[in-house]
Amino acid sequence: MKRLFTAFIIMAFSAQLTAQWLGVPTPGIPRTPDGDPDLFAPLPRAAEGMPELTGLWRVTEVTGDLNDDSKVQPWARETMAVHERNYYRDGPMMQCMPGGPSYIAGGPAGGGSLRQIVQGPTSTAILFGDLTYRQIFTDGRELEDDPLPIWTGYSVGRWEGDTLIVETNGYNDKTWLHAWGLEHTDQLKVTERYTRRDFGHMALKVTYDDPGTFDVPLQTDIELVYAADDVILEIVCNEATEGGVKHWVGDKLTDARNSAVELDADTLANYVGTYEGIWLEYLTTVVVTMEDGLLYLSRNGEPREELIPQSENSFICASCTWSQPYVFNNEQGGKASFVQEVQVSGRWVFDRVE
Repeated sequence: MKRLFTAFIIMAFSAQLTAQWLGVPTPGIPRTPDGDPDLFAPLPRAAEGMPELTGLWRVTEVTGDLNDDSKVQPWARETMAVHERNYYRDGPMMQCMPGGPSYIAGGPAGGGSLRQIVQGPTSTAILFGDLTYRQIFTDGRELEDDPLPIWTGYSVGRWEGDTLIVETNGYNDKTWLHAWGLEHTDQLKVTERYTRRDFGHMALKVTYDDPGTFDVPLQTDIELVYAADDVILEIVCNEATEGGVKHWVGDKLTDARNSAVELDADTLANYVGTYEGIWLEYLTTVVVTMEDGLLYLSRNGEPREELIPQSENSFICASCTWSQPYVFNNEQGGKASFVQEVQVSGRWVFDRVE
């Protein structure tokens, strides 16, 4: 299942890529003679002298040992196994709840990799597309010893040379650390080290310290790139009840087979093809094929999975990571012009290209 996690599938765009401002040049940034953003330009600095982190940033690489299951305590491994059997339906993002510390690395649990940093002299804000935010105080205050647990924790920061060090505690225990269901306790403390190397590149080193979940602190290295000439689209999580199709939450593949309907080969052939669309901020390709009277789906080149029909035009990919439904448009009775990938938060539309 983990091979299918390139990002979370639990939020939906409230606007299309044709929305205003996408593609509008970001003002005030260095550019090459060709007019392209110069990501290797010198490091900008704030009036106070420290590096200026303000801007739109995209996570491009995440490495480290946070995904090493052998380094977490047995209870955490057991709950991860339970979440996998339940298709991760109990995850906070699947329940339209904040992702908490998972926002730091973005991608899977953070609903995408984009974040807007707004740096000020006494506090810095980090804004996310799902309308959540973090507030980092840099006014000299210290973390409290016994804070009231909340979703995004309490953060304080300080500068050491050109590196902003952020310490966060006060997380509740209702969030996951990554998309594969790694839970944590309210003892969790996270330390982030932001180092902007030049205009367009920033390194982020993260330490996760939770004696209730790991025997030793875990480390993650994150690379961020300045997302010039781009913008965060609002992505809001809400129940997907339109048309009566909801996110499927069966526990077993046999549940989908027991509710399956029979469709003739001509009907199935109308859905065979290649479809493309935007998922989070990523171009996504869905390829539907047919073999021996069965439909199969491959998403972004992943191994194909069977689509099990639940009606004339709706199918369950029960063995996919989120066991998501797919609904084909067949209003004209011919080849489907698009397919909708239905999630707990809405529908992602992929148009036929072949």
